[in-house]
Amino acid sequence: QVQLVESGGGLVQAGGSLRLSCAASGSMFGFPAMGWYRQAPGNEREMVAVITSAGSTNYADSVKGRFTISRDNTKNTVYLQMNSLKPEDTALYYCYANARVTWRPRGYDYWGQGTQVTVSS
Repeated sequence: QVQLVESGGGLVQAGGSLRLSCAASGSMFGFPAMGWYRQAPGNEREMVAVITSAGSTNYADSVKGRFTISRDNTKNTVYLQMNSLKPEDTALYYCYANARVTWRPRGYDYWGQGTQVTVSS
């Protein structure tokens, strides 16, 4: 029943901005952590930014100062504001949400279908 619906990807020129959104639903006990990962062709999936329900954040070094993650706990929605985009930011961006479950102490990870971000030079 858990679903992650992503939006906001697209094509943008270097230096431009995009804002990704991901609405999560279906977790009876909420989502302690939500965030964004990305994967470029030939590369491993990497963490971009993660935010907890308490507001603690972690960013990949490559995006610090340019990207900002935020969330609306009442809507279970996470956002990624991406500024000063670079061609190397081009990737398929996946929404991530860890759902609290009663049967697994570490929770269970869910993933969106991915939204493409392409930055042209």
